[in-house]
Amino acid sequence: MGIVNVTPDSFSDGGAHASTETALRHCEQLLKEGADILDIGGESTRPGSPAVPLEAELARVVPVVREAVKLNAPISIDTYKPEVMRAVLDLGADIVNDIWALRQPGAREAVAAHPSCGICLMHMHRDPQTMQAMPMSGDVVPEVLSFLREQAQLLYDLGVDAARITLDPGVGFGKTVAQNFALLARQRELLAAGHPLLLGWSRKSSIGAVTGIEMAGERIVPSVAAAVLAADRGAAVVRVHDVRDTVAALAVWRAMKAQEKSQLQPQGQAPTP
Repeated sequence: MGIVNVTPDSFSDGGAHASTETALRHCEQLLKEGADILDIGGESTRPGSPAVPLEAELARVVPVVREAVKLNAPISIDTYKPEVMRAVLDLGADIVNDIWALRQPGAREAVAAHPSCGICLMHMHRDPQTMQAMPMSGDVVPEVLSFLREQAQLLYDLGVDAARITLDPGVGFGKTVAQNFALLARQRELLAAGHPLLLGWSRKSSIGAVTGIEMAGERIVPSVAAAVLAADRGAAVVRVHDVRDTVAALAVWRAMKAQEKSQLQPQGQAPTP
């Protein structure tokens, strides 16, 4: 999943793709580099970021989505506002990726009314303005798992097919550095919820904390390492800024996994497709 920030204030690339023209060029470039999904967002959710008014978010996102749906790739929209969800789904967007896990009034109903859109539910402690000022305490893994299960159940209750749902534990959203890495180390425990996992480690501050790399844009190598580790622990989707580098690293990982699988085949038996 390649990240397309249509914002002037994203933590790592704010302003670089803020116009419709530059955002679309970035979409095309990410697809050339091997992105499977484009994730378009019109509001920064970095710690301490202010909320963006509805009309401003619509003005940023709608023109980009209107053109991006012509690229013949799945389009995800990073938003928590039901009005934005409905607008982009009407334009042909495929996925709603919500940091609030559809907890804003009307959000569940907006996606439930759509017959087939994908839904990503993310765990966030508190809100973007306060989440890192007072992060979670204790063992985050069972708490995150319980929350995600509860939010998925609320969608089941509205008649949403379980196959439409993906879960994101919310790395960096109200967790300490140690808690974020606990989510990575024990990521397989989250598979117990029964849904695919989406992981977003790209250029996060926790990576900066353990590497000493202060500039977000310089955290490419450790971000790629985190994406590969997440994939190895069962992530179905990795959300990244640096698509080309991540795709190349995942190709190496897949080649290694294929060899591991072939070694497990009984001698004389053809490998399973």
